[in-house]
Amino acid sequence: MEYKKYFRKTSLKQEGIGKKFLNEIALKKPKNFLEIGVFHGVTARNVCELLQNIHGSDFKYFGLDLFGENIKNDNEVIPNTKFNNPLKRIYFEYILRQDPYSIDAVTYLLRKFKKNIHLIKGNSNLLLKKMNMSQIDYVFLDGGHAYETVKNDLHYSKAVIENNGTILCDDYNLSYAPGVKQAIDEFVTDNNLKSEIIFERFAKIEKN
Repeated sequence: MEYKKYFRKTSLKQEGIGKKFLNEIALKKPKNFLEIGVFHGVTARNVCELLQNIHGSDFKYFGLDLFGENIKNDNEVIPNTKFNNPLKRIYFEYILRQDPYSIDAVTYLLRKFKKNIHLIKGNSNLLLKKMNMSQIDYVFLDGGHAYETVKNDLHYSKAVIENNGTILCDDYNLSYAPGVKQAIDEFVTDNNLKSEIIFERFAKIEKN
């Protein structure tokens, strides 16, 4: 399945990486998918298309993001949500009249799957501990990149691993966010888990 960009920004923009990402998800055929760090919703839309191809209407997608909400963390890596392409700026500002990073814009992009999606606005440091993670069988972790945030996200996602699910972490070797790698390595070691680095970018965490 090809990875489509839907005229929005995505972190999976390198040639071929989006398709490889989807192929990796397809290997596990998850039915209950959680993405931490939805951004403009491009990965969310691609994952929903993939899961629909596999399961029909029998799947759930959960997306957790700040969706523009301000946070107070000097150590956090804040993504650039603005477009460099003037055509995209015009399209969203004057035609759709949407902030592409808003929950309304992502809901609009995912409207085809309105019965399958659950978008949650807020800080993962506060929200994950309130979620029933035992219902999730696959997590794509691409939220905050500060060490403490990644550590927290992994801690509260541990139930997914315990139920034979998978956590796929993005930006494992990101040079300007070394806390990502540190938190992942510590989590894997402390919990005696298996970690595989995929495409020199993702860390896939599963049971040993």
